[in-house]
Amino acid sequence: MATQIVYSKDFNKHDNTSHPENAERLLVMMNEIKKASFYNELKFVEPEVLPEEKLYTVHSEEMIQRVKEVSFEGGGWLDLDTYVCESSYETARLAAGGLVKISKDVINGRADNAFALVRPPGHHATTGRSMGFCLFNNVALAADEIARHGKRVLIFDHDVHHGNGTQDIFYRRKDVLYQSFHLYPHYPGTGSIEEIGINPGEGYTVNAPLSHGNGDKAVSILMDEIFLPIARQFKPDIIFFSVGYDSHHHDNLGGLKLTSNFFGEMIAKFQEIQPRIVCTLEGGYNLNWLGKCLVSQLGQMTLQPVKFEDHAEEHTNVDDVVTILKSKLSSYWGL
Repeated sequence: MATQIVYSKDFNKHDNTSHPENAERLLVMMNEIKKASFYNELKFVEPEVLPEEKLYTVHSEEMIQRVKEVSFEGGGWLDLDTYVCESSYETARLAAGGLVKISKDVINGRADNAFALVRPPGHHATTGRSMGFCLFNNVALAADEIARHGKRVLIFDHDVHHGNGTQDIFYRRKDVLYQSFHLYPHYPGTGSIEEIGINPGEGYTVNAPLSHGNGDKAVSILMDEIFLPIARQFKPDIIFFSVGYDSHHHDNLGGLKLTSNFFGEMIAKFQEIQPRIVCTLEGGYNLNWLGKCLVSQLGQMTLQPVKFEDHAEEHTNVDDVVTILKSKLSSYWGL
């Protein structure tokens, strides 16, 4: 077995060169991993288009048909942030299908772990709305597919922006645990500490809103005090990472202070709980650092860690966040 990478040049058909979420993101990441010492040990696999009927497991008909129509009409804009190209409907289904494919390989033991280098991203796409650069919610489609077979799924989201779409889709469920740290207040405005799920899903959404300048140390405290203890008790069969490199300290759309090396360290912490880890690309827009953040995570996934010269000044003022989260969640988890 090995670390699988799902990738296709077809993802670059969804492209707008004037938009931060463009095809060059994947190109610089591929160039960086080709220089890594472990590159020849990675197993590249071709994605498969997700059947349209599978989209309906997490998305509304109106939303799906809107993306389809705009795409088939030659492209356009779904909102001020989210563009559609002529091929975007097919490309978005290819991205989701690629993630579903490698997720099944990992849960069935055909791969140790996997990374979906896919575009467009997904974690802002809600049940009924494409938004925030995202057309369909890749990680939600894959997590739902795995959970439908009786598996317990943990989604850990480290994008600087809250994954409002993923939270929305699983907010009432307890078979999928959603954990996120993110800059707050910040786009899309969701992810407050009060949002913990409802009905059967109460206690299965964990949001850690961070302040400008929080970085590696602050997130480490949250992981040790909140995220990891809950994850151990949940006992996931698989862990999905919604990978957002816009939480790196040099990202223009960010505000957090994570270093490139810390992305690999987060993988290492969760590997101790469940080594079946599947990552899928969300945000991250600094082309000089995207590849290094990726190599940090892939290095840990292949058990060949790579370190970069990368330092950031940060604030560690998260004591109040930890205290409130323990108060809110202690009736559901031993904290």
